Amino acid sequence: MTGVIAGLSDLLGLAQGIAWAAALAFIRIGAMVALMPGLGDSSVPQRVKLALVVAFTLVVAPVLADRIGPAAAPSFLALGGEAVAGLLLGIGMRLFVVALQTAAAMIAQATTLSQLFAGIAPEPQPAIGNLFVMAGVALAMAAGLHVRAAELLLLSYDLLPAGAALSSAAAADWGLDLMGRTFALAFSLAAPFVIASLIYNLALGAINRAMPALMVSMVGAPALTLGALALMAVATPVILAAWLDAFSGHMAEPFAARP
Repeated sequence: MTGVIAGLSDLLGLAQGIAWAAALAFIRIGAMVALMPGLGDSSVPQRVKLALVVAFTLVVAPVLADRIGPAAAPSFLALGGEAVAGLLLGIGMRLFVVALQTAAAMIAQATTLSQLFAGIAPEPQPAIGNLFVMAGVALAMAAGLHVRAAELLLLSYDLLPAGAALSSAAAADWGLDLMGRTFALAFSLAAPFVIASLIYNLALGAINRAMPALMVSMVGAPALTLGALALMAVATPVILAAWLDAFSGHMAEPFAARP
């Protein structure tokens, strides 16, 4: 009888450990999915998001039960740390979507496409931001974003252990470095349009100086728009491929220091 009671006690302790590990994983995954591209967008219903978080938890928690349970004692501080860790992972992915929006804003200002394709997203976006964001998220999902996210969660526990205190200075340095890299990525994506617009406007200015009587604005604006559309048709696949490559590199090594 004593052996049975001891066995039941061991099973109860094991169940409590698994439940606590699942709770910690659920908090981290929920915070990450809230900011994740595609799955965390406001157009996705809350029930669908909850189902996705539960599905991710069922996949990740059994693998991490032995690592999470003994490392983190039950406390509200551990739950808060998991939420912060999940937010860091989600912000890292969301910044690449912001890079697409920033690149689209630069393209809009350079090519007079600020009103084209506008008004689709929940928040107002300039220029072709809606087109870029929808295409980029669709490419990421087709490339297995959900699998990459599960791998990222498994990797995150090596760098951000459950229940461990997070360094605010290290998190701030990582965030500033990532924001700098994503802004540089946005400018590099928009560079063909900015350079082409600069050359075109310089040529238009030279024509205006040579022929003051010619209404260059009446001729130049439609030509600039047409040229921007033609360049967009050619450059958009390259832009999205470069963005997807950078995003995949971040998903593989989210906390790696890069020049």
